[in-house]
Amino acid sequence: MRFRTLPPLLLLAVASAITLFPLWWMFVVSLETPANAGAAIVGGGDVLKLWPEVPQWGNYAEAIEEMGSRKADGWGEGFKDALANSTVITVLVTVGTILSSSLVGFAFARVRFRGRRGLFLLMLATMMLPPQVTMIPLFLLFRSLGWIDTILPLVVPAFFGSAFFVFMYRQFIAQVPEALVEAARIDGLGWLGIWWRIMLPLCRPVTAIVAVFTFIWTWNDFLGPLIYLQREESMTLAVALNGFRNQYGNLERVHLLMAASLVTMIPCVLLFLGAQKQFIEGIGSGAVKG
Repeated sequence: MRFRTLPPLLLLAVASAITLFPLWWMFVVSLETPANAGAAIVGGGDVLKLWPEVPQWGNYAEAIEEMGSRKADGWGEGFKDALANSTVITVLVTVGTILSSSLVGFAFARVRFRGRRGLFLLMLATMMLPPQVTMIPLFLLFRSLGWIDTILPLVVPAFFGSAFFVFMYRQFIAQVPEALVEAARIDGLGWLGIWWRIMLPLCRPVTAIVAVFTFIWTWNDFLGPLIYLQREESMTLAVALNGFRNQYGNLERVHLLMAASLVTMIPCVLLFLGAQKQFIEGIGSGAVKG
């Protein structure tokens, strides 16, 4: 039995190593000296060095200090502002997406009303529209509302649901036995009470997936903050990282660029690692026993 499981384990180990190697290579380059980092990029010197001879841990402090607004006073103030902006926007978008998508998905799955199927198909059809088509009309709309240079254009649309996540919630809620909903109705709960007290706790597996996808997408979003946020103190980490790349994107500063990129990736990596346990716990607690 052990010999049968050995080839798949070896295959998974090789695939994992190939997948993680670029991340490890970025980490090694971020700890190199400017000369060695530039040589690793262009292909000269000891390119495939698995660990630097003398790790330069100060590269991370220097990258954080230089990342963000040039006009910031104090160490790392530009990075702190960008980190705070990204955190606020990402948390609000994630919460808004979960609440709105779960509510709309619950309505499509359980509430009987005329035209429900047609509206559901129309909502799914919006997934075929590329975002480039609605970019200019949305910008004109938000400009007429006076929302430019605020986080409102980035946050408010999340509270109107996402078609893909509404579909996920609808499919999951449709599998919940109707007897559970009827029992809640007999106990005096309305539709909102059933959604909040019954369906949301049962939808923990879907909620975990929606939270992870939304967090990673919003945290790494570059185009939205670039269009709607104009002040330096309002920029997010994705915009600040792009400005850092344009400013220090030469071979002499590539070690700082790698350090800044890894610092920006840390929240997404931690969330991804923690989400595995959440998936297992959510499936166990969200199971419905007949």
